[in-house]
Amino acid sequence: MRIISLVPVGEVVRGHLETLAEGMTARLGVACSLHGQALDAASAFNPQRRQYSSTEILKRLAPYVSAETWRVLGVTELDLFIPVLTFVFGEARLGGGAAVVSLRRLRQEFYGMPPDPELLEARLLKESMHELGHTLGLRHCPAYRCAMSPSHAVESIDLKEAEFCPACLPALNL
Repeated sequence: MRIISLVPVGEVVRGHLETLAEGMTARLGVACSLHGQALDAASAFNPQRRQYSSTEILKRLAPYVSAETWRVLGVTELDLFIPVLTFVFGEARLGGGAAVVSLRRLRQEFYGMPPDPELLEARLLKESMHELGHTLGLRHCPAYRCAMSPSHAVESIDLKEAEFCPACLPALNL
């Protein structure tokens, strides 16, 4: 049986993980489990940038992949980066077993707006589907509504769906 393990990275509201698990199960047809213990990401902190290295967090998540855990998705409130970009919403290795997504810049509050819990959950699902798509062998897609469309700004996340387009769907390594 294929199981996606959702691992909190630092403190994450359990309700976010539960709602995400429901959405991914409905779309991917695989079970999701919630990992009970949070991953400590202190070693991924970069004091000059005041952000956390998503690549370092991915390395720390890799051992969670096992015969029982088909894919691992880390979910965090931390602000993530890779060296060549100011920030990232998430990261995954193409065809790898682990991915990570951040709630930080998905929140309306980050942009000085009032909280919108439904929009936050929708954005989290879209970005999680995107990063898991990379672990399943999918590259970025030019179809702006596809979950695999690149997300350079939160507005591009709002335009896309939490679904793979007809061109990407057959390419999934399920």
